[in-house]
Amino acid sequence: MTVLTDAQRARRPKWQRALIELRPVTLQIANQAVADWHRHHIPVRGHCFSIGAFVAGILAGVAIVGRPVAPGLQDGVTYELTRLATPEQACPNVATRLIGASWRAARAMGVRRMVSYTRKDELGTCYKAAGWRHVADVKGRPWTTGNKSSRWLPGLYEPTSDIVDRIRWEIVARGHDDVDCGGEP
Repeated sequence: MTVLTDAQRARRPKWQRALIELRPVTLQIANQAVADWHRHHIPVRGHCFSIGAFVAGILAGVAIVGRPVAPGLQDGVTYELTRLATPEQACPNVATRLIGASWRAARAMGVRRMVSYTRKDELGTCYKAAGWRHVADVKGRPWTTGNKSSRWLPGLYEPTSDIVDRIRWEIVARGHDDVDCGGEP
């Protein structure tokens, strides 16, 4: 491990000198950050908890965790990281720290598995760095199928993202590899 002197540390850019502090944030604060920073998603309606990453006292990223959107994953022991947002010039490692903190907080509540999705054209580097696995490729489809409000009340449905193929990422608690994955490998 390299130990820097105070003079060396002072010459580094501010974001490299700053520590990332993680704290709970309200859904209102997290949703405002998503509205400001996220490239293709809108804020969420509900959550189980949200975490903010602060650098030098300034909000530098948010993670919103809730119940899985997919009905097949709603088994009572699975949560979904529904939104992860950082500003364009974010401090390095903020996203990975938020993902890791979300998993640790969920584990403390008895959650055995967490899932999240990225677009197929995104690398998912922060998920890999946090120890998550790519477990499924999910085909993009519109949310206008099935018994949705858009079928009965045309014009009220507003999609939250583009219809694109996605990658499902997952992390499972040790000793719980037998958790049902909702019918996909």
